[in-house]
Amino acid sequence: MRSSLRFQGVTTACGPEPTEIAGVAGARPDQLETIEVKSAVETLEPTKVKLTVEVTYDELKPSIDHAYEHIAQDVVVPGFRKGKVPPRIIDQRVGRPAVLEHAINEGLSGFYAEAVRENKLRPLGQPEVEVTKVPGLTAAPAGEEGELHFTAEVEVRPEITVPALDGIAVTVDDVEVSDEDVAARLDALRERFGTLVGVDRPAAEGDFVVIDLTATIGDEQVDNVSGVSYQIGSGNMLEGLDEALTGLSAGESTTFETALAGGDHAGETALVNVTATTVKERQLPDADDDFAQLASEFDTLEELTADLRTQASSIKASNQAVQARDLLLEQLLAATEIPVPAGVVETEVHRHLEGEGRLEDDEHRAEVGEQATTALRNQILLDTLAEQLEIKVSQNELLDYLVNASRQYGMDPNTFIQTIDQQGQIPTMVAEVARSKALAVALRRVAVTDGSGKAVDLSEFIGSDAEDAEEAAAATATATDAATDIAAFDVYDDEVETAEDTKA
Repeated sequence: MRSSLRFQGVTTACGPEPTEIAGVAGARPDQLETIEVKSAVETLEPTKVKLTVEVTYDELKPSIDHAYEHIAQDVVVPGFRKGKVPPRIIDQRVGRPAVLEHAINEGLSGFYAEAVRENKLRPLGQPEVEVTKVPGLTAAPAGEEGELHFTAEVEVRPEITVPALDGIAVTVDDVEVSDEDVAARLDALRERFGTLVGVDRPAAEGDFVVIDLTATIGDEQVDNVSGVSYQIGSGNMLEGLDEALTGLSAGESTTFETALAGGDHAGETALVNVTATTVKERQLPDADDDFAQLASEFDTLEELTADLRTQASSIKASNQAVQARDLLLEQLLAATEIPVPAGVVETEVHRHLEGEGRLEDDEHRAEVGEQATTALRNQILLDTLAEQLEIKVSQNELLDYLVNASRQYGMDPNTFIQTIDQQGQIPTMVAEVARSKALAVALRRVAVTDGSGKAVDLSEFIGSDAEDAEEAAAATATATDAATDIAAFDVYDDEVETAEDTKA
């Protein structure tokens, strides 16, 4: 079965790009009704454009009619039933400008979206819209109502030139499994079956120490824990704890200063007192045939170590694919000039800092800004690459991605998918799959060799064009079968209706 490397995407920004889902029939809701607008585009910056849009009164009229219907539900006019107040009376009571404001607010997003589609723009942020002309503020003869004019400035994905893939070569590490690699995997397996035994000596790296710990700032005790088991060298509690515990015997204490990692005083320097109540070392079982039978399905240690060698080789081959992917992305980024929309970066930085409650932290702002810029450059590059390679995301690929994502969040897959669907995040997920797939497909076009110059076959991890063609054909066949079934049902339905009419 093919690995899911193609879905282990690099970090990108959050803005989705429209990507086709192979095998999905039917148009989007916003495509069901044709809207015609007249528009022009002015490039203000490489990443920013100004749209000038003109909408005829006839195109705006459906929104105006709906505005009258909506307002009629809210106003109460003696002599008229609720919802039945005629437009003439609404103009008198509410005012025509209020009706037009309602209509424009309702229709503006659709007119803007149509102008974006007509001009093949790829917005990355929200537009700044200014209405410059409003039609029909007063009653006018048909054809003389005027037009709706507005402008929209928006940051867009810039046009970039991606280097030709067939001229790129990447070199990855050799897949060589040493005896040390096998021994390390065997030791890791033995540790899983090890036992902790108390020792009467100073603690050393790798030992497990049961500790009591208190942290004070000034005269105030701000935190304390008791009876916690900690492995020296794991580094998952407080900075400096490993050094403080090393050399302590059971019953001994020491103090050290460190920055607290969490709680109300996170980041503040505290004086920490730590006591080692017990010191234990992990004793490992002997590596022999008995252990092989205990820890695996194998009868002998020789069979177990052979399997561990195979596992190590497989992992290193997978690491080759990851390394090749990262090296390819690195080369593409280095060879491509990618302007980054500053407004999009600032919006993402503000959102991030606001969520952390750190809007005033300038040092962290710079760090987050750098991360957001890198992510957006990756996204722009990979979205452009996906377009050039005509990437299509199959339903199965999207489903696999969503299931894997649900596991990362520890959620039931069905619940996770329903949640992101309700939040309107499916297009974002499709775009992420397309970006990862684009990088995988691009790897098929470049020369990948190992340190000895030998060509490396990554098809197990990145798939092949033939496999993609088979998946696309299967998706098309499924969609065709579904359409045939629906058509057959419609014919059957018509026949039933005809038979009933004949009986009548």
